[in-house]
Amino acid sequence: MTNIPTNTLIVVGTGEGASLYRNRGDVQNIKLELTSTLAPGDLADEGPSGKSPPEQSPQESMEATFSKILAEHLYKIAYGKKADHIVLVLDPDTMGEVRPLLHKEVTDRVILEHTKTLVNNPVEDIEKSLAAA
Repeated sequence: MTNIPTNTLIVVGTGEGASLYRNRGDVQNIKLELTSTLAPGDLADEGPSGKSPPEQSPQESMEATFSKILAEHLYKIAYGKKADHIVLVLDPDTMGEVRPLLHKEVTDRVILEHTKTLVNNPVEDIEKSLAAA
C-alpha cells in the first residue's frame, strides 16, 4: 500500500483525456477532489513530432498527441512547483506512451504509477483502488 500525502496531484486518464484530482484526505483516508480536466480539444497544431507511420490510425495519432500534451502539462505543474507529489492512474497504453515523455521534474515527483483504466469510474472507486495500490 502506497501512502498518498495530502494535496498530492492524482492524474486519472486515457489517451482521450484526463481528470486531475487533489487528495484532500490524508495518507490513511484518500479523499479526491476534482480540480481540472484535460481534453484533446483541437489537436491540429499539437500533433506528434515527425511523420506518423502509415499504419497508424487517426485514433492512435490522437492518443499519441494527447500523451504529449499531458506530459507537457505535468511538466508545467512540476516546474511551477504546484505539486510535490504526483500519482499517475493511466490505462496501460497511455502509461506506455506518457512514461518516456515525462521530464525529470515530473518523474522526481511521481510516487505511484497505477496502471488501470479508471477514467469513467466514480470517484469512490478510484479512491478504493488507490488505497489498495
